[in-house]
Amino acid sequence: MNDATTTLRGGCACGSVRYEVSGPAFHRTLCHCATCRRVAAAPAVAWFSVRPQGYRVYQGTVAAYRSSAHVARTFCPTCGTHLTYARDGLDEVDVTTCSLDDPEALAPTDQTFFRSRLRWMDGAAALPHHPTTRDAPGEEAGEEAP
Repeated sequence: MNDATTTLRGGCACGSVRYEVSGPAFHRTLCHCATCRRVAAAPAVAWFSVRPQGYRVYQGTVAAYRSSAHVARTFCPTCGTHLTYARDGLDEVDVTTCSLDDPEALAPTDQTFFRSRLRWMDGAAALPHHPTTRDAPGEEAGEEAP
């Protein structure tokens, strides 16, 4: 979905909200800003942008709130999954990459608010790796954390 017109689908964790995106994806980023981290309760958030007409909710209804005077964010009102970010006056909507059914389809191409990153993220790749959970090395377990 780089420059070609492609359709990808995604949704929230509980399945109440489903959306599709079409058209070129741009601004594929890993955001380290404090607001994104707080909203997602994560060390960083992967985003990609599409034109507003390229984002369509086809199942369920999203809730919205303003995280600042000029920014609206949407999320699932049932499970809380964060879905979009839109700044007033910009002709784009940012979509959380990991809410896609296939987040591998749109890997980030840069990092934003890098100066705000959590310093411990710098060494994350060097931390010990477990295939699934810590107590089940080598076993195939579900994706859900304990």
